[in-house]
Amino acid sequence: MASSDSNGMNQHQQPSENTNNHSPNNHRNHHHHYHDEEAGGGPGSAKFGDYESSGDPFDIPQTKNASLETLKRWRQAALVLNASRRFRYTLDLKKEEEKEQRRRMIRSHAQVIRAALLFKLAGENQIVIGPSATPSTQNGDYGIGLEQLVSITRDHNISALQEYGGRFLWEAWQDLTLIILIVAAVVSLALGIKTEGVKEGWYDGGSIAFAVFLVIIVTAVSDYRQSLQFQNLNDEKRNIQVEVIRGGRTVKVSIFDIVVGDVVPLKIGDQVAADGIVITGHSLAIDESSMTGESKIVHKDHKAPFLMAGCKVADGFGTMLVTGVGINTEWGLLMASISEDTGEETPLQVRLNGVATFIGIVGLSVAVFVLIVLLVRYFTGHSKNPDGSTQYVRGVTSASNVVDGVIKIFTVAVTIVVVAVPEGLPLAVTLTLAYSMRKMMADKALVRRLSACETMGSATTICSDKTGTLTLNQMTVVEAYVGKKNINPPDESSQLHPVVSSLLIEGIAQNTTGNVFPSKDGVGVEASGSPTEKAILYWAVKLGMNFDLARSESMILQVFPFNSEKKRGGVAVKLNDSEVHIHWKGAAEMVLSACTGYLDSNGCLQSIEEEKEFFKAAINDMAVRSLRCVAIAYRSYELDKVPADEENLAQWALPEDDLVLLAIVGIKDPCRPGVKDAVNVCQKAGVKVRMVTGDNLQTAKAIALECGILTSFEDSTEHNIIEGRVFREFSEKDREQIAMEVTVMGRSSPNDKLLLVQALRKRGEVVAVTGDGTNDAPALHEADIGLSMGIQGTEVAKESSDIIILDDNFASVVKVVRWGRSVYANIQKFIQFQLTVNVAALTINVVAAVSSGEVPLNAVQLLWVNLIMDTLGALALATEPPTDHLMHRTPVGRREPLITNIMWRNLLIQAVYQIAVLLVLNFAGLSILRLNSQEREYAVDVKNSLIFNAFVLCQIFNEFNARKPDEINVFSGVTKNRLFISIVGITFVLQILIIEFLGKFTSTVKLNWKQWLISIVIAIISWPLAVLGKLIPVPATPVSNYFTRPIHHFTGPIQRWRAARNGNAM
Repeated sequence: MASSDSNGMNQHQQPSENTNNHSPNNHRNHHHHYHDEEAGGGPGSAKFGDYESSGDPFDIPQTKNASLETLKRWRQAALVLNASRRFRYTLDLKKEEEKEQRRRMIRSHAQVIRAALLFKLAGENQIVIGPSATPSTQNGDYGIGLEQLVSITRDHNISALQEYGGRFLWEAWQDLTLIILIVAAVVSLALGIKTEGVKEGWYDGGSIAFAVFLVIIVTAVSDYRQSLQFQNLNDEKRNIQVEVIRGGRTVKVSIFDIVVGDVVPLKIGDQVAADGIVITGHSLAIDESSMTGESKIVHKDHKAPFLMAGCKVADGFGTMLVTGVGINTEWGLLMASISEDTGEETPLQVRLNGVATFIGIVGLSVAVFVLIVLLVRYFTGHSKNPDGSTQYVRGVTSASNVVDGVIKIFTVAVTIVVVAVPEGLPLAVTLTLAYSMRKMMADKALVRRLSACETMGSATTICSDKTGTLTLNQMTVVEAYVGKKNINPPDESSQLHPVVSSLLIEGIAQNTTGNVFPSKDGVGVEASGSPTEKAILYWAVKLGMNFDLARSESMILQVFPFNSEKKRGGVAVKLNDSEVHIHWKGAAEMVLSACTGYLDSNGCLQSIEEEKEFFKAAINDMAVRSLRCVAIAYRSYELDKVPADEENLAQWALPEDDLVLLAIVGIKDPCRPGVKDAVNVCQKAGVKVRMVTGDNLQTAKAIALECGILTSFEDSTEHNIIEGRVFREFSEKDREQIAMEVTVMGRSSPNDKLLLVQALRKRGEVVAVTGDGTNDAPALHEADIGLSMGIQGTEVAKESSDIIILDDNFASVVKVVRWGRSVYANIQKFIQFQLTVNVAALTINVVAAVSSGEVPLNAVQLLWVNLIMDTLGALALATEPPTDHLMHRTPVGRREPLITNIMWRNLLIQAVYQIAVLLVLNFAGLSILRLNSQEREYAVDVKNSLIFNAFVLCQIFNEFNARKPDEINVFSGVTKNRLFISIVGITFVLQILIIEFLGKFTSTVKLNWKQWLISIVIAIISWPLAVLGKLIPVPATPVSNYFTRPIHHFTGPIQRWRAARNGNAM
């Protein structure tokens, strides 16, 4: 049973990212859910306004909620050599359209089957519990379950099959330039063997082929390791924790471990984890849009008891009996038929594709220029062999030698393209994001959207909840007023009159979504529910409540679940003597305003009018001491006024007036240790922290002072601390102005949080928002970065968020900011390193080709440089851990150039130095190295070997410089990054092996110790040069501002051509 359930659940869990209509990942499939925001005037419509007006396909400030048309446009504009590799981790646009068609078809099919089954059951007048799953038997450890294999085979799902095969090697092969080089290598091999024999003739072609294979294998291994990281993170995202009742106790289990027969409690925001039937429920409303495609809320009771896996609880609460799991559910069938595509664009990826395209076009132009120059020089007799003889003499040189010469020239040109087109640049984003996501898991943050990682680095403000994020969420009742009496200690039951005690216990036991059950060790009891519910339940237990007995003494007639708008929840109960009581519990001042009387310490009813100021003062006193104030009240009601029939009873609105106050309790939720330091770090980093809470304004203010969000009472100006009600009453224009001043918002509803987010974003802020409730979903979706809570957060909130904070701790939010900045910084390090290599390699080869007709760096050498630069360089620099230095900067603006003035200064200094030294060696190397007395062919080989060796060592030493573009000490923290040290060490060792032992392959010769010393000295000078360079001031205005969108001028024709081609294809 377990095996089949687990496999089945794996299928049915995939939708948690893709199919819920409130999920940000699902904007592609269900635009109608957010059509108001995207269509007209709201913030959603402004997100891509800049892009549309700019006409630059790579200018996409935020890919969250981007249209498919926008995503198509930038891909059509990109210059790409290996599309399957470049776009692996982006959304498969064609598959997305096919998936939606299949989804609609399966939904229709499922609904037809369901209707037929219900019709049949109605005729037979019986309910059949769904069949249990048949256990699957796995013979041997194949790493793939039977049901997965069946699904893959049935759907002809090639992409899923490739996950278990050699997909990455195949993708690495797809690079056009590598294919051309392989063809050139084969031809060169054939000609070499023909002219020089097998023993000597295979080196030229064989060395190129070997270098290409090495590039392919290293690339494939790197990509495979990245893919494994994403796969592990996707598995973690699907592993939802669900509450089930087993043995009378409420326990949390993985959604994969739910079995038929489990009893599952349901509350607002939960995902229905399996197919089942309702056992009990009050106001239970289910959002079935993920199955039916219609955003219609369906009410469930014993007349309509069927629940479908994958749906969401929109309102009310209840319990269900699990009748089907995994592939035996309609949801499981749906998910088994749709392969999950977790790909997505990130703004940085799109921008880097633009940079790569621009550099690639320049490189392509250079390669064509070099090809023409070398061919002209060759056929005009200006190209010389190492021994000084002319390479081509008309009528003398054989055809095979001509072909061989042309292939060598062509190979050099193609290799320049390989080096010049930085395919690894956009992939470096994926690498650093994969690394960051894995490390963020250790820092208690689960990333659901890749783009959120980098966007978090640009965050300028964090709108944080109070409860559980800034506080510990460990609530206890520390103060209680019953009547006008302050009960001290609050759980001293002897100070309560029996009538008051009885009514309190009745109200607390029935007006709750929590539960009380014996503890594991049998000593005492445990409570479940929200932290506030648990605090009140524990208090009632200490007052003498027997939870099960109290609930058995009355029957629930109607429930009004706690509502974050009204800040209270109620229940109507019928006692054994047919008396009806209506109990309310909620925000103290709101419940108090509905009270007309109170029970004093003697159990006598008193008018509250004269005492309201006393109770308000008591509430205020508790709030100032950062206590959450909850009032408990009730009223009697005539039984004959209660609707008799079920239909009217279900629609009955509980009376909220004429209440009798029973108690006001103060609940302490202490600040989290370290939260003050975390807030201080944010403020120093230029990130404003705002507290948005449903609590009393005085409570919010006290906690804000304790956490360091407010530094003193003097900060408490009119708009600095504001109530949600006041904020929402301002005009839209005024709200934008006031939002910038707001530091603390108390008594806020989820809609107030949404209005605040919208106002801040319209003012250009990059907003991160924390939320845990179902009603927080719109704000989480609207924000630039939605952060949901892993412990207290509902599934609806989690699926609307971009990052899940697993420990609900604000300090973890600050760590996410650090990682976000680290992603951006690491990419900049890699760009600086790669552009230095690009500029130097291209310039050296172009100048040498034009002036002498020879290139000092041949094809095999350039492929090795490309390997260092693209794959190994990305691995070394993209995996740098974040430093405290990152949090001493201001946030990175969305429109700030990727290549800053500091980076331009650094890379130009290094590139100019490398070009100057190596060109001097190229033209005067024979005399400088005192090789004139040597045989010319050998002397030229030594000179070129030294140039190649010095060039590679310059890149190895420059990797250290790239680690700290704006710091003098480039070695700080280097020992903590073992991967960096390993890659630098391996590269250095391989370079020694290449020069000393693989000369035949790379056309190099062994160097003596003096020549090695010269190479190392040339390379090591880059360190003091970098220090001197950093003393040169740079202008504040970015260099890129002086150029008017050069990328667009280059890519415009490509984009128009591809768009026309696609139009003709359609």
